[in-house]
Amino acid sequence: MTNQSYIFLAGASRGVGKEIAQRLSAQNLPVKALLRNETAVAELTALGMKTVMGDALNISDVETAMLTDEPIHTVISTIGGLPSEGERADYLGNKNLIDVAMKAGAQRFILVSSIGTGNSAAALPPQALATLGPVLVEKDKAEQHLIASGLTYTIIRPGGLKSEPATGNGILTEDPGVVGTIHRPDVAELVCRCLNSANSDHKTLSAVDKNMIPGQPEFVEFHLD
Repeated sequence: MTNQSYIFLAGASRGVGKEIAQRLSAQNLPVKALLRNETAVAELTALGMKTVMGDALNISDVETAMLTDEPIHTVISTIGGLPSEGERADYLGNKNLIDVAMKAGAQRFILVSSIGTGNSAAALPPQALATLGPVLVEKDKAEQHLIASGLTYTIIRPGGLKSEPATGNGILTEDPGVVGTIHRPDVAELVCRCLNSANSDHKTLSAVDKNMIPGQPEFVEFHLD
């Protein structure tokens, strides 16, 4: 990635996206963050990021944010919704980001999805699958749209997320049967490592903490370098 092009980050105001923002800032990487409201503007600006207001559900907002001024090298999206919400960004918001990323000539797209999506559905207990079902359907549509887009992509599917300090034990695997929990900062660290890893191109990877996997099943860890 060159210094003249930006990372476009959607979802930077909370959760994994906020953790990613902090890590990108620590690496002095140029970042433009898309925000739906102004609550996180001051914090992200203090991190040295450009912020632009807009809703990923509105494609004209995304076009204005992504196609204006700086060229975009990579798009990272952590956006999504809750089962209780109405129109969620899990599919439509990410679809807009993917479509505009193609127009912008982005080199890659990193999508943070969820274990339980697509071929990892069987990894979840039935009760969790029933609760999260509507969200997972939307996330699967987003994953499939990204895969079909022609963009160089990496899909990261975290397990159960916890807002706890990083453990440093976050790992990736291509095995869709693995399930477990992981702390949000560890997901962010794995996402940021994918930025410079050609090994992660065109990969769909589950992310868990190696010490928080029920039953400790055997599986192959995916290495980014």
